[in-house]
Amino acid sequence: MNTSLDVEQPVRPARLPPPSDVLGVSTAQRRTASLEESIRRDPGRFRVLTGDRPTGLLHLGHYFGTLHNRVRLQNLGVEMFLVIADYQVLTDRDVADHLTEHVEGLILDYLAIGIDPGRSTIFAHSAIPALNQLLLPFLSLVSVAELSRNPTVKDEIAHSRQSSVSGLMFTYPAHQAADILFCKANLVPVGQDQLPHLELTRTIARRFNDRYGTDAAVFPEPDALLSAAPLLLGTDGTKMSKSRGNAIALAASADETAKLIRGAKTDADRHITYDPATRAEVSSLVLLAALCLNRDPRLVAEDIGAGGAAALKRTVTEAVNEYLAPIRERRARYARERAYIRQVLRDGIERANTVAETTLKEVRTAMNALY
Repeated sequence: MNTSLDVEQPVRPARLPPPSDVLGVSTAQRRTASLEESIRRDPGRFRVLTGDRPTGLLHLGHYFGTLHNRVRLQNLGVEMFLVIADYQVLTDRDVADHLTEHVEGLILDYLAIGIDPGRSTIFAHSAIPALNQLLLPFLSLVSVAELSRNPTVKDEIAHSRQSSVSGLMFTYPAHQAADILFCKANLVPVGQDQLPHLELTRTIARRFNDRYGTDAAVFPEPDALLSAAPLLLGTDGTKMSKSRGNAIALAASADETAKLIRGAKTDADRHITYDPATRAEVSSLVLLAALCLNRDPRLVAEDIGAGGAAALKRTVTEAVNEYLAPIRERRARYARERAYIRQVLRDGIERANTVAETTLKEVRTAMNALY
């Protein structure tokens, strides 16, 4: 794999402008603008950690929300680590029973959208022992109260449909901190709702550096790269989600896509306008067409005008199917090369293991636990 990292040397944090202590939304927005300018000037200063839970096929909400931004950053020259967070789905029996299928499906989606395994490291969380060893010292740096009030944990618990909360789910933020910090990522693309979680990762990094660091920080305090991703609703007018059956998967056929869009919720007003505040369902469909057509959604709505819901859905179907056609073609081609898919994962795991072992050695040295 082609990488810019000399894995024989510890990776030092990039020298960035000092981040604030607390990643508030307004602060993160200002910081993101500065970071984008820095990325354009010198993308090699940055390393990104992001990824997905292998719970099923990725959909258009994922694509316009984060996936296309990963490809953009990769193509600018930012080093990318993509974690397939398989340990995080052990709390879901239905998913865990089909884990290999879901993991390979994620890799297919990544390759289809343009992730290049020569420039981005794709790996499975469970296959990186040194990464997981970071969890224990990280947990020693946070309190039970800090874990319990984390909004990410609260949301996961609320949507878990479990009668009780497992220790794995409760320690979710520390697991993600290990995912981010094992490779010394200094940039994490997130939505505003994930800022509190990233702040806990920064807290863990800062506390480790304060307790065990000497002349130089062991871990960077990663910055949030806020996403300006548009909100796409599912076909039923609620949040687009794999589990709700209201999402258009990247792997869906043209006919499946057309059927889903035909059944999408609209409203009684025949004249099509783009007004997300008062016409959320209609506006979400207009926005989806506009994203695929690379046009202003208001202009798309004006073109449809009095054509009503039928014309809107026809426009959306044509735009989505045309946009996804090359992605679907690449995905189908890679699906016929299962040996290649497995090799991509093996190569990524080997690369991630090398980085993780280097980091763990540095951590044990800092803790005076290198025997």
